[in-house]
Amino acid sequence: MTPIRRVALLSLHTSPMEQPGSGDAGGMNVYIRELASALAEAGVEVEIFTRSTSAKQPAVEHPDPGVCVHNVFAGPQRKIPKEELPALLHTMVAEIEQIRQRQPHGRYDLIHSHYWVSGIAGLELADLWGVPLVHTMHTMAKVKNLLLQSGEQPEPRRREDGEHRIVDGATRLIANTSAEATELVSHYGADPDRIDVAPPGVDLSTFTPAFRARSRAEHGVPPETFHLVFAGRIQRLKGPQVLLKAAALLRKRRPGIDLRVTILGALSGNKDFNLRQLITESGMDDVVTHLPPVNAAELASWFRAADVVVMPSYSESFGLVAIEAQACGTPVVGTRVGGLQRAIHHGRTGLLVDGHHAKDWADALEAMYDDPDTRADMGRAASIGAENLGWNRTAAITLETYHAAVEDKLAGRPAPAVSASAAAPAVAVH
Repeated sequence: MTPIRRVALLSLHTSPMEQPGSGDAGGMNVYIRELASALAEAGVEVEIFTRSTSAKQPAVEHPDPGVCVHNVFAGPQRKIPKEELPALLHTMVAEIEQIRQRQPHGRYDLIHSHYWVSGIAGLELADLWGVPLVHTMHTMAKVKNLLLQSGEQPEPRRREDGEHRIVDGATRLIANTSAEATELVSHYGADPDRIDVAPPGVDLSTFTPAFRARSRAEHGVPPETFHLVFAGRIQRLKGPQVLLKAAALLRKRRPGIDLRVTILGALSGNKDFNLRQLITESGMDDVVTHLPPVNAAELASWFRAADVVVMPSYSESFGLVAIEAQACGTPVVGTRVGGLQRAIHHGRTGLLVDGHHAKDWADALEAMYDDPDTRADMGRAASIGAENLGWNRTAAITLETYHAAVEDKLAGRPAPAVSASAAAPAVAVH
């Protein structure tokens, strides 16, 4: 087996150094940084390429041993809308090639691109360097457009076309779940033999179930309060408006419930989405607290302080928040979509809700409130199930894909898929 010594990870539209829950930063940022760290621990040198968005950023950052982040100069040194990034692709590719030429090693064994903008750059660089390209979509234009919400702009046709090019040109594709793999086949005609499933992991040293009572006390949540937490980017796609309507309905039905809702995240995407106005219109100003995104340790503390973490998303390729919350011993109520169907084991680690009607969500939350013993059992089962979901597992599966891609490139023929036993996203507790 050809050894994998050094890989180039492309995340051009958002940096793994960004705070998740703000702007375009979310689960993908966590995924890339944690995967890079786990790969480095496994003996692979990882260099991440992302676009510089500030003159104050150093050219190179070293977040973990064996990992470096190159901030690539292309276009204005400020954040720009994702829609403007394709115009900078050739500049970014040229800059990345200049960076490679300056490195003492001078080469990479493989490129792993994330999101479609990076995938297009990855195709060009893989051809230039003569190395295989592995690509992870994270989200897909066709899937998002099928689930488009009122007021949201559809993903442009050029993104769909770009994703088709990536599917056709990448050596191998990595999906977060088997459902995402199926979407790659059905929407983009991907060859299933070139798709491997590598579920994201969780930082088990940070997201732990210990000291739940202490976390509630630190956040001023009394034992009798029914505390709901939402964490993510503030946009219609993530469904905070669904939570607000459901919580308001629950409060109307059961005014005796001491209800508290904490929303963690920053506005992303459509600037017309006014969360503060929605809170006021729902009559929940005295119940809902909106806070900015927090770091991983603080997020874990909020999850431990919650009775339920709520994810009313319209689309989730995986739903990293669900696994992080469950690792903290907190059950999750989420939409029966995408990766949430695998991340949440219905009836054992949380509940899955069909659709986004406020009544259905209020019913689910009311059921959780009315059965604290089952809620506690779900939390325990969730934390036990998460014990085998560390990032080292994700890195091991990803390394299998890397080896398959290299062998494919060397042999000039399709490589066999990663074994089903290694790739199966064993999220559910048995």
